[in-house]
Amino acid sequence: MSTTTRISLEQYDEMIRQGAFLPREEHRVELIYGEISPMSPIGPIHDWIVDLLAEWSILTLPQGAARVRVQGSFGIREFDSAPQPDLAWLRRKDYTRERPRPEDVLLVIEVADSSLPKDRGLKAELYAKAGITDYWIVNLPGRCVEVRREPRDSKYRQLEIFGIGQEVVPLAFPEITLSISDLFPE
Repeated sequence: MSTTTRISLEQYDEMIRQGAFLPREEHRVELIYGEISPMSPIGPIHDWIVDLLAEWSILTLPQGAARVRVQGSFGIREFDSAPQPDLAWLRRKDYTRERPRPEDVLLVIEVADSSLPKDRGLKAELYAKAGITDYWIVNLPGRCVEVRREPRDSKYRQLEIFGIGQEVVPLAFPEITLSISDLFPE
């Protein structure tokens, strides 16, 4: 018998409003399938890659084409989830009253070292179920970017791995490229 207490996305948001997770530095969590899930601490290389991805996003996206969210959440109501990917490109809308929904998400990027099994497993399943069409994992130990596309039946049907010397192109903006070598210089 499980002793896990599941909560809804609305209950999670109320807990946030009431300050249940303060101070924030000590409580890096996200809501996954109704469970409050701890997030791995962020190390220097992880921070550096997130910074590079944010800068690449802001400099290469056509002005005003998308909102770039760094380590912020989006909501998946039907699965009581509020994942916090390292980077997401969102449709430009006002999100002051509610979190972006899966249909607002153009690209999700997770930067993974110790979180690699979770990002490939639980999070990939969640994102596929939610219909996220373009999910990238920057695999720090493997020095590559894993690109998952074509979500169906809780899985991604397409997986491509891009290494040093290659470029990856986001589905929503095929005129933009990311050089893997820029993330992992020699």
